[in-house]
Amino acid sequence: MLILARKKEESLIINGNIEIKVLEASDGKVKLGIIAPKDVEVHRKEVYEKILSENQESVNGVQAIRKLINSKKKTSE
Repeated sequence: MLILARKKEESLIINGNIEIKVLEASDGKVKLGIIAPKDVEVHRKEVYEKILSENQESVNGVQAIRKLINSKKKTSE
């Protein structure tokens, strides 16, 4: 993990095309501005983890349906 200190209005650049700028820092909170290409997804971590969880649930559901279909095919043959 890289740890950096930044003051209000200071930025850091990631991969040459993503800028993260400190907009405000007070009361234990930091407000960040993110400038990134439109094809780069930016999510809060808790939202990203929820997306991953829901995607995995969908995959599990599809796999369960495939198993059910395959087992029905075998019993009908």
